[in-house]
Amino acid sequence: MTWLQRYRLSSYVRTSLWFLPALGMILALLAVRLLHGIELAMGWQVDLDPSSTMTILGTLASSMFTLIVFVSSALLITVQLASGQLTPRIIGLVFQNRVTKLSLTLFVFVFTFTLAALGRIKEGVPPLTGYVAVYGSLVSLGVFLYLVDSVCRALRPTGALGLAARLGREVIEHVYPQRLSEWHGTAPPPAEVLDGEPRCTVPNLKEGVVLAVDLKGLVSMARRADCVIELVPQVGDFVAADQPLFRIFGDGALPPAAALYQSVAVGAERTLEQDPAFAFRIMVDIASKGLSRAINDPTTAVLAIDQIQYLLRHLGGRHLEEGQVRDAQGAVRLLYRVPDWSDFISLAVTEVRQFGGTSIQVARRLRAMLQDLIQILPEGRAAVLRQELDLLDRSAKRFFVEAEDQAMADVSDLQGVGGRQAMNDKRMDIRPAPKNDSFVPMT
Repeated sequence: MTWLQRYRLSSYVRTSLWFLPALGMILALLAVRLLHGIELAMGWQVDLDPSSTMTILGTLASSMFTLIVFVSSALLITVQLASGQLTPRIIGLVFQNRVTKLSLTLFVFVFTFTLAALGRIKEGVPPLTGYVAVYGSLVSLGVFLYLVDSVCRALRPTGALGLAARLGREVIEHVYPQRLSEWHGTAPPPAEVLDGEPRCTVPNLKEGVVLAVDLKGLVSMARRADCVIELVPQVGDFVAADQPLFRIFGDGALPPAAALYQSVAVGAERTLEQDPAFAFRIMVDIASKGLSRAINDPTTAVLAIDQIQYLLRHLGGRHLEEGQVRDAQGAVRLLYRVPDWSDFISLAVTEVRQFGGTSIQVARRLRAMLQDLIQILPEGRAAVLRQELDLLDRSAKRFFVEAEDQAMADVSDLQGVGGRQAMNDKRMDIRPAPKNDSFVPMT
């Protein structure tokens, strides 16, 4: 099985909503057969009327089926409403929720188990299958109430933003495993590695978004062929058919095109697996939707900035890859595009600052975030933040004409309005961090 086949299979199982419930049906049939076999072997029966028991189990099975249909329909409607209020990008995150998947799996299991147990009631009532069916329905009722509470929490702005931030932190740690204090290497400029014209250009076959890349597999191919492979698009980029996907440099052999295609996953929409910027994209979209004139909810934008600051603090203390991978002998074998620190800052700040330009609440919260990051991050990361702080000052002067409003916008406030952080940033001593980059982010 190739890397791409394994990736597609694992991704489908992870994101599919029906896989676990279908597995629950199979487990229910096996469980009924096992328990009924034990009952027959032991000769167990209970002194209950078979017709009354069949009526009860039939009612429970009908109720469980109704519950499954209701939960599925309500979940779809709720997600659609939440995506319209927040952002459509959260739909995939909600359907990956473990509580939702496991709850539906339990409901389907109990429904299938109850039907199978109903068919085994003849002259007597088997105790194990009967009791499991009855008490399983009671457990399902409790799980249903927990599911309602969980979905309501997850689809609130704080829940959706917290989920995006948690997943974003996980992908940051996966993509950027090294801290700044642990990195001491240097990378040559790409122009020194890609000397001359490419020997071959491999076009993309099917349009879509680049979701993930098998870096180890590409490096291994490049080492065997004694060449340098350049992945043209960045993870998260949309690539049309016939656009360049790979470029091959060097005097060695050409890697097989089929093997190159098997090392890149292209799909319909971005995912978080190898794309940390997508987490910021989700949170910025939620903030932008809240700042639109149709909704006019700057407090949602402030909640988004809370999580953006949390992710930037974590990201700022890590070494961001240069997009170069070497083999065991130290030769560069793979080049690919990656976002740098300024790209992440522009993504996290620019649109929120522009859309929230007329909101004092957003201006004060953005100022508090930038000042906090300037104080705790190394000086190499703080320069871009100072530029954003200067842009925020100029935006405030442009949007707030009254001197009193400008004075309010010049104050850092972690709550936006009503929770002043400290002093006016013009009077605050924002000192650069030590030059040894000995920064350890908060956990």
